[in-house]
Amino acid sequence: MKKIMLFFAFVSAIITSNAQKAEINWMSLEDAVAAQAKEPRKIMMDMYTAWCGPCKLLDRNTFQNTDVANYVNANYYAVKFNAEGNEVVSFKDKTFTNPSYDPAKAKRRNSGHQLAAYFRVQAYPTIVFLDEKGDLITPIKGYHAPNQLEIFLKLFATDKYKEVTTQEQFQQYQKDFKPEFKG
Repeated sequence: MKKIMLFFAFVSAIITSNAQKAEINWMSLEDAVAAQAKEPRKIMMDMYTAWCGPCKLLDRNTFQNTDVANYVNANYYAVKFNAEGNEVVSFKDKTFTNPSYDPAKAKRRNSGHQLAAYFRVQAYPTIVFLDEKGDLITPIKGYHAPNQLEIFLKLFATDKYKEVTTQEQFQQYQKDFKPEFKG
């Protein structure tokens, strides 16, 4: 009887765990820009590295959150980009590479990619937000839990950021903001 109860508890835990996880539809930057031409949306770009602990937490705790994933998928084109990788990227009529990339350091600290520098990424993780034309809105650095990221996702998706242009206005926006995401 104990084995049966343990089995059902285990299955229930798996079902609950899977129900709370969702998938963001990640794509390349080139694919996101091409998608923008057909259906304009903003781009949310996760700039991560292979060795970054907070990047892994962001993936596990925030990007797999159902509320976050559903909101991102409905309002953004999502791009995941290794900011120390060796991918060749064409963006805004420029080619970005990582000329100092060392394949022997693929799983640890490596040189920064030119695209990361272009978007002013100075720490990992950084989430870069681009408007419907692929122009930089702003980079947001650091780990953010789902309810912490929600304020930025909604600020940019709704164009409210165009009205919130000072630190005081942002502080008021934060004060008035009613979070809805769980987790």
